[in-house]
Amino acid sequence: MVAGRPWLNAAGWMSVAASLLHIAVILGGPDWYRFFGAGEGMAQAAARGSWVPAMVTLVIAGVLAVWALFAFGAAGKFRPLPLSRTALVAIASVLLARAAIGAVPSLWAPEQWPTFAFWSSAICLVMGACFALGTWQAWPHLSQRKAVS
Repeated sequence: MVAGRPWLNAAGWMSVAASLLHIAVILGGPDWYRFFGAGEGMAQAAARGSWVPAMVTLVIAGVLAVWALFAFGAAGKFRPLPLSRTALVAIASVLLARAAIGAVPSLWAPEQWPTFAFWSSAICLVMGACFALGTWQAWPHLSQRKAVS
């Protein structure tokens, strides 16, 4: 069994869920952009039929899906992707930094603080911790680049 597997599996499934949620926001339209904290500008652009909100959200969904692949590969579900160590450290760092930034209300629109910033920061903290702990525990396995059941 790969050390860190539970943490990496959790990180992978959370990434999949977040990716699918971003796709649901695109399908849900302006009200969903508002509810999930994308901001009034994104919601209004979606209401006008602009392709920008959908593309931005789709890129985020794609990034989250790739993060899931790195997590599942490192967990031993398939051969770890190239540069897994570097990618997983970067992913954990991005998520933990995002969680920390969310604690600074001045960086967010006042109408979105504290509810959106709190919950999105909490989610990023949990995801980042799962990526970090799983990566730390699976570090030796990641240099072998082979799937382990």
